[in-house]
Parts: sequence; structure tokens; C-alpha cells
Amino acid sequence: MGIHYDAQRRLFHLQSLDTSYVIQLVGAGYPAHLYWGKRMRSLQPERLLELKERPSFTPSTDPTRPELSLDTLPHEYPGFGSSDFRMPAFEAELTGGDRVPELRYESHEIRPGKPALAGLPATYAEQDDEAETLELVLADALGGLKVVLTYTVFAHHDAIARSARLINSGTEPLTLRRALSMSLDLHDARYELLQLSGTWTRERHMHKRRLEPGLQAVESRRGSSSHMHNPFLALLREDASEEHGDVFGVSLVYSGSFFAGVEVDQYGTARLAAGINPFDFGWRLEPGAAFQTPEAVLVHAHDGLGGLSRRYHDLYRERLCRGAHRDRTRPILVNNWEATYFDFDADKIEAIARDGKALGIELFVLDDGWFGKRDNDKTSLGDWFEHADKLPDGLGKLAERINALDMQMGLWFEPEMVSPDSELYRAHPDWCLHVPQRRRTTARTQLVLDLSRADVQDYIVRTVSGILSSAPIAYVKWDMNRNMTEIGSALLPPERQRETAHRYMLGLYEVLERITAAHPEVLFESCSGGGGRFDPGMLYYMPQTWTSDNTDAVSRLFIQYGTSIVYPVSSMGAHVSDVPNHQVGRSTSLATRGNVALSGNFGYELDLTRFSEQERQEVREQVALYKDVRHLVQFGDFLRLRSPFEGNDAAWMFVAKDRSEAFVMFARILKQPNAPLDRFRLRGLDPQREYRLTQPGGEEAVYTGEELMYAGLPVPQFAGDFGSAVYRLAAR
Repeated sequence: MGIHYDAQRRLFHLQSLDTSYVIQLVGAGYPAHLYWGKRMRSLQPERLLELKERPSFTPSTDPTRPELSLDTLPHEYPGFGSSDFRMPAFEAELTGGDRVPELRYESHEIRPGKPALAGLPATYAEQDDEAETLELVLADALGGLKVVLTYTVFAHHDAIARSARLINSGTEPLTLRRALSMSLDLHDARYELLQLSGTWTRERHMHKRRLEPGLQAVESRRGSSSHMHNPFLALLREDASEEHGDVFGVSLVYSGSFFAGVEVDQYGTARLAAGINPFDFGWRLEPGAAFQTPEAVLVHAHDGLGGLSRRYHDLYRERLCRGAHRDRTRPILVNNWEATYFDFDADKIEAIARDGKALGIELFVLDDGWFGKRDNDKTSLGDWFEHADKLPDGLGKLAERINALDMQMGLWFEPEMVSPDSELYRAHPDWCLHVPQRRRTTARTQLVLDLSRADVQDYIVRTVSGILSSAPIAYVKWDMNRNMTEIGSALLPPERQRETAHRYMLGLYEVLERITAAHPEVLFESCSGGGGRFDPGMLYYMPQTWTSDNTDAVSRLFIQYGTSIVYPVSSMGAHVSDVPNHQVGRSTSLATRGNVALSGNFGYELDLTRFSEQERQEVREQVALYKDVRHLVQFGDFLRLRSPFEGNDAAWMFVAKDRSEAFVMFARILKQPNAPLDRFRLRGLDPQREYRLTQPGGEEAVYTGEELMYAGLPVPQFAGDFGSAVYRLAAR
């Protein structure tokens, strides 16, 4: 690890575990991107930067050097208007309408450690010797705009964290119209673009396409990272596969409206950029004020998409997630939502919990309907006090009854929302996002509270913390079930209304920081109609996320596989639910539902009291198996073996860091008549060791690691559709 500056060649060489990233100051001080890829000990910049004079439609920046043009220079943080016609990283309107600030090198500093980002989640270093940071200061000589580009490399993680801080060092206000977190120019466009896209109950499906001339991008304008697109892109070289080839990833640590895209220009170069969505964005900077962009985490892997994923997994699990539960195995839970919906009382809840305890389950979660007058989804959001008819003795008494069973208790909240039919809304109708005299659009019969306001933030912290202090709550599911419309704040002046959406996110992060700090022993799980806000920003405060409201085992093969491209399995909630499935109507066996859900933070979301004795025994065995393997599932290396996006099978495995044990899951979606015999190969084992392989209810056998990885195992034969199998491996 290290950041090296060669003053003679004006060259910055950033080195992480196995990656080099190189910047050179060119001409009058323009920072040019020279290289990002496999680590090199040294390099010659003149061999990496080739400049060529182009036609007059590509203007020259320096009349004495016709080959030097900002329109072809590979930039690190480009602006628009001063001869670079490509997608800019920033746009600023200065005094008098000047919109063409030109940034040049002013100074730099290299320091140990990693500074926090004011008001924003980010990766971190616990000790200064874990990371090193470059702050590269660029300035516009006329307008007073300065930009501090921050780059951090890690000693134990193969990643580079980037962000930008834009400062008004002048004497007049200026307005930002665009402030992305990162931008860099690649020397060619011979890549496939991978994105994770979908919709509610079909989140983070893998989509690939070749880069073509023009702009290809994903974005959200919804005020959240969204079900539709994840704030992540990967570029894969043409020969890249799961385990081989160069792959480049950009993941944005942000939970609001975002943009991530690649522009291929007329000369076949590719500009990669990500940050807050410029759509409907504006930020007024007074003299002396600064704007901090979210962090973008850049990862290069020479060993394919699997290598990229494991680099992200290790970093996000160890230096993005925080708190007491970061390194703890997560409890097995049962959630009452699909068992009861809104129709329950304390006795029904205790009955489900009692049956759960008898099966080995450790945590009961009370979902929606416990507060205010919440008998349906049309009322009471914002009224965070117990539903007197359902819980006449209060949450504290119910928690005591659950704890008496030797189980922990968890609770569902949706604190960012308000129902028009609520005591809170009647008392404070101006507390929601709205535009005066315009209609207030509802979704799920609710409005969005204006978290840009300090009084709203204080209310949420006070009421949620009050509930958590009133009863022994060990787990919180934090939900958010609609996106932003009429994005306006009653407390912001007209010239700052475009700041509302980002100020909301800053307010949310402030609320989460205060609540999680006040209740460090509570395990928080993020949710937004399932996976509508599954992003690194939320993982900073809550180490796991409800992966999707779709709990169908077949659907989850795709959702969990796609999610694993960036996010560690320890961040994924995965539950066994009832059949026919409540989202898609499909029936799958309890075994397959269990085998798929074992690959996540395991739990159940159904009425345990209706199980037959045979089903109870099967659940006991699933619970016992998960307790035996959850350290692998949550903290081992994750390796994808077969993709459901490319065939009829899904397979993956978890391997201990020392390769002493592993857990494997194989699923076949549809039964094939007279199917060919097939084998699937494992990965990540020690080829020289022997492993004892066991299947639940099956025979044991001993294999060498090289047999399992090079010859593989027979694909199991299933009696019908939606079959699955799991395997345990232990080194002898």
C-alpha cells in the first residue's frame, strides 16, 4: 500500500494490495488519468499518455501545443464549457453568470489514515496505518471555486475510495448544478457494461451490454437508490468471466437519487462517472462554504467478476458496516408479517414465538400493525405508540413474554413516513415534503416526512428512541415504502428548493447516526419495500438489508445471485415463507425454500403454529444446519458456481478463509426429461487437502480438493421442478 509523488514528472502513483492507479499533471496543471489496473512497481508516463492533434472541432487548449486538447485529454475531474465537450463531473454557475470555471492543480497533501466525510457514510480505517489518503487541490483562478479530490488506498483491502469537496473560496455566492463523486477516462471502450436492475420484487437482476458510442447509464430520480437500478456499474473486458479477466467496478456510497454512466466518445475512449444525480439538483454555496460529495468505491480485479465481488465483500463487511453486530453471527428469526399481516394480538404473537423457540429459532420480529390505530396500511404512520387494542399491556409486557421463552424480540418501524390519517399529520401538516398549493401525492396512503428539517429529525429520534428504551428490543427492521414526489421543503427559500432531496438524505443519515449510537446493541436491518434501498450508504448504519419482499425460492436465486455481485451475504436477509408464495403464487418444497434462504441471514416469515409434525422436524434440521454453517455463510468467501441468468441452474458456495471447510448450494429450476448427466465444479478449496463431504440425510464421502475443483460433483437428480441440494465440506 502507498501513495507516491514524483515531483519531477508530476506523477501520483496510488498502490493498494494488487492495484495501481496513476495520475499525472499535464500542461498548465490539468490532472490526467493514466492508468487503473493490476499493480505495477513502476511505470513510464510517456508510454501511457498519447496526445494527438485532431480536427478543429476538437479545439486545442494551448496554441503552442496543438496536440493538447481538453476534449481528448483523459481527465480526473472534468468541467464543461472550456473546450471539453464530454460529460462533465461538475457544473458551477459563478458570479455574473460565468459557467466555465477551469480547474488546475494548486497543491496536494498525502497523509496517513482516512478522514471521515462530513455528514455522509463512507468506508473507514480504524487505525492510521490501515490506509493512506491523497488530497489533490484544484482551483479556478478567476471564480474562487476550489475542488479537493480525495483518494484513499487501503493496506488490507484492494480498493480505492474517491470523493470530491467543492469549496467557494471567493467573495460571492455560486451555485452548483452538478457535483459528481468521481470521473475518469479509460483509454478505450472495449468493455461490457454490467448493471443491476429490476423493479419491486425483482431487484438487482444482472444485465450486460457492450459499450457503444454515446452515453449508457443507470440512474434514480426517486429520492432513493431504488428497486429499479442499483448505484453500481462494472466494466468487463471482452474476455472476462467469473474467475478470469479484468473487471472494473464503481459502487456509490449513497442512498438517494444517483447517476452512474459511461460515455464513449468519437475517438473510442470511455468516460466513467458516478455521483448524485444532476437531475433536479442544485446547491447554493455561500463564500467559505463547502459541498461534500458521497464516496465512490473503485475496485479492479484481474481474476474476474468473482474476484471483484470478494474484494467488495471484504471491504464492505469489515470497513463499511460498523457497530457491535459487524463481526457477530446474526440470529435466526421468525417474522409475523405473512403469518398475520395486521390481524394479531399479544396471545397470537406469543404462540408463534413459542413454536419458534421449540424449533430452535432465536429472535421474534413483530412487524407492521403494533402502533397507533394501525389495522391496515391507511393510517397511523408517525404515531409511534402502542396500539392499545392489540397490545393493552404495552410492548414492554409483550417483550417480557417473548424473553421468558428465551427469545429476543424485534420490531418493525417506518419512521420516514406519515399517514394523512394520523395524529402527527393533523398536528403538523407542513412536516411532509410538499409544494404549497399543489396536491400531495400519496402512495400506500402515506406521505414522506421532510427529513431536511431539524424538528422532524428530532421528532423521529425522540419517538423511536423512546420505544427502544421502553422495552428490551434487540432488533429493528427500518422500512421505507414509497419514493419522493412534490420534493419541496417549507423551511427552504426558493433558491434552495433543489437542495431538498440531498438535504433529506443528510437528515436521514443524521437520524440514523443518532439512533444507532444511542442503541449500539440493537441489530438494525434496512428495508424499503424489500430491496428498494439496498445500497452501501444504508449498510454504514445497518449491517443488513431485507433483500426483497419477494420470498419465492426461485425468484430469490436470481435476486440473491445478482445482489452478491457487490454486497456481502452477511448483508442479505433471506427467509422461508408460505406456499403458494404470496408474491408470485409458486409452490416450492420446504427443503428448497430452506436451502435458498440458508444463503443469507436466515429466518422464517410464516405461521409456525400451522406446521405439521413432519414440517416441524424439517425446520428443526434447517435451523440446526444454519447454526452450524452461519459463520461460513456470513463471513466466509463467497464463490458463484452457476448463474441462473445463464441457464437452468444456480450454484454457489461459501469457503472459510483458511479453506478448512465449505458449504455448497445447488438448485435446478425446471426438471428436464431424460436429462444429460452433468457435473459441477467447486472453487476456492485447497487442492492438496482431503475433504469429508456430507449431505443432510445422505452418505459421507472423502474427496481431495483437486477432485472437487477439477473433476467436480455429479449434478443431483431431482424428482420434479425446483429441486435443490446442500453439501458440507470439512478438511481432514
